[in-house]
Amino acid sequence: MRTAYSVETVRAAEHQLMARLPEGALMQRAAAGLAAVCAGLLGRVYGARVALLVGTGDNGGDALYAGARLARRGAGVTAVLLDPERAHAGGLAALRAAGGRRAERVPERVDLVVDGLLGIGGRGGLRPAAAALVAQVPRGARVVAVDLPSGVDADTGEVAGAAVRADVTVTFGAYKPGLLIDPGAERAGVVRLVEIGLTLPDTAVAQALQHADVGALLPVPTAESDKYRRGVVGVVAGSEQYPGAAVLSVAGALRGGAGAVRYVGPARAAEMVLARYPETLVGRGRVQSWVVGPGLGSGREGEVAELLAGAAADGVAVLVDADGLRGLDPAALRAHPRPVLLTPHAGEAAALLGVGRAEVEGARLASVRELAERYGVAVLLKGSTTLVAGAGPGAGPVRVNATGTPWLATAGSGDVLSGVAGALLAAGLGAVDAGAVAAYLHGLAGRRAAAGGPVLAHGVAEAVPGAWRDVSLPEGSGPS
Repeated sequence: MRTAYSVETVRAAEHQLMARLPEGALMQRAAAGLAAVCAGLLGRVYGARVALLVGTGDNGGDALYAGARLARRGAGVTAVLLDPERAHAGGLAALRAAGGRRAERVPERVDLVVDGLLGIGGRGGLRPAAAALVAQVPRGARVVAVDLPSGVDADTGEVAGAAVRADVTVTFGAYKPGLLIDPGAERAGVVRLVEIGLTLPDTAVAQALQHADVGALLPVPTAESDKYRRGVVGVVAGSEQYPGAAVLSVAGALRGGAGAVRYVGPARAAEMVLARYPETLVGRGRVQSWVVGPGLGSGREGEVAELLAGAAADGVAVLVDADGLRGLDPAALRAHPRPVLLTPHAGEAAALLGVGRAEVEGARLASVRELAERYGVAVLLKGSTTLVAGAGPGAGPVRVNATGTPWLATAGSGDVLSGVAGALLAAGLGAVDAGAVAAYLHGLAGRRAAAGGPVLAHGVAEAVPGAWRDVSLPEGSGPS
């Protein structure tokens, strides 16, 4: 599991460690790890051309000391200082002693650029002087960010202005939320964690599950299992206008491990569901979870409210998606006795919060937390980074999904996800676990089905069992 901590927590752990180490030892550890990653990217260090973008904080010192290590191995290292009067004196001296040099501009021909402009405490986008240095980076040069790309908010992943776009980010001691959550995550590239000996408390902000974590949460039938022990999912989806949503939601639930699926909806949609999945039960009956909303169309808010009330009375878990999210009553949801999971995309989340879509997309972590607190239930916010947040003081870290592909941005993909999550709710997983595991499997299935090209939502559903098998294998490991 990748576990991310706030800047405040990381800083406190660094100070505790520095008090036990000789002066400068922690920076040397970080610089050694940074230099090793840079050397690996270069392949041949001797004769390589490296440019350092050096700010005034410790990240600038890390970059200078790492540059000195590369220079001692024969690289031509040039440091461009944002503020020469405030550059790390020890790091600059080490670079000069190793044969590195200063320059006023980034050389036109470099193989690697190291971004050491801002540290994890930076807020807001790059200031004009720093942005001007970044603009000098030659096209084609690989960029390595020190701890996180400058201009990205370490605690949230928000990007409030100009920011570095890195190919690789070398982060020290712990992951930071901004490296896992878009838009910051997209600018971080491949994230490499360098251990420097920090002791961190159990107060993580975010977690990204890996194969082993998901495999441990998957429900596995036993010899005593029947369809009710495995979980029966009720699906209220589809309409005369959108009958396919019913088929895809049912597909997700069946492929997501449900013991059985009951479909409740228009006759035309029911016919389509039965034609594709004859094992589907039609009509109301005993269920362990409900999935409501995909393809319902407008004007069915009363039906959703009635279903929620009935599920609360029966003590049944509920997932609400798409059209089912309109007109929800926060008080009714907070009073629901069983797990409830809302699964909006950014536009639906914006409507629930009464803000613009761009605000949600630019502040994904804050948005999913606010939704969970306002409605008192778990929320899965779909998008480039899918986040799952619980509600209340014991909610724990926000779950960040590490799988997926841009090809999943296709009609009906979310309907499949709802079905998978509904099946996991029916099997007894809590709302946060069900959402996180479903998002992981759905993303992995999307990768399998797409194989680098376009994919249809039904293909994603068909690939879910293969994704399930992947994470169940003992030798499985999470995505990079």
